[in-house]
Amino acid sequence: MFVHIGNDYIINDKDIIAVFDIDNASISKRTRNFLKKAEEEGRIINVSSDIPRSFIVYKPKEKENKHIIYLSQLSSSTILKRIERGKIVL
Repeated sequence: MFVHIGNDYIINDKDIIAVFDIDNASISKRTRNFLKKAEEEGRIINVSSDIPRSFIVYKPKEKENKHIIYLSQLSSSTILKRIERGKIVL
């Protein structure tokens, strides 16, 4: 199924590795380094029209070892509920 993650972005839920609350997860130095490296490599896509509340680690099947990070204005709990429901909610 596909999940709406903000604005006009819809991604395949089968390719989602993890969904994180950006405030809680960015406390860790490892997470900050992970996000910094992804940004330097151009692998962060900001789909938020507002301050991001969550980030999604996404690995499409056609990319071997490259994760994409989506920044979303939706909360991590909202995204997880949409995944659990297994349908697009606009």
